Amino acid sequence: MQNIGLYLMSLLYTAAGIYHFVKPKFYLAIMPPYIPNHKLMVLLSGIAEVICGVGLLFTATRSLSAWGIIAMLLIFFTVHIYMVTSDKFHKLPKAALWGRIVLQFLFIYWAYCYV
Repeated sequence: MQNIGLYLMSLLYTAAGIYHFVKPKFYLAIMPPYIPNHKLMVLLSGIAEVICGVGLLFTATRSLSAWGIIAMLLIFFTVHIYMVTSDKFHKLPKAALWGRIVLQFLFIYWAYCYV
């Protein structure tokens, strides 16, 4: 069962990273204004997600990749907090925006399982 979770996590982060290049406007739209150079940050976060997602598949890089995912998720809190507090996202249900923050904690725990 742990292998299924590992492969699912790898797929999730690899696909999300690739999506940064397929639909960068989605990620650009949710970037807080206080983060500099949005295009570069979207590019770098996409690269990091792909590297960490693929890195989970190899025993030699699994722990480092899991720590990388945890670091990314902690950094991504800034985006989720921005979305909850900004009027820009008033059309989205507040419960869903808060739910994303709760999910971050679950994703951090999930990644920690592979450290």
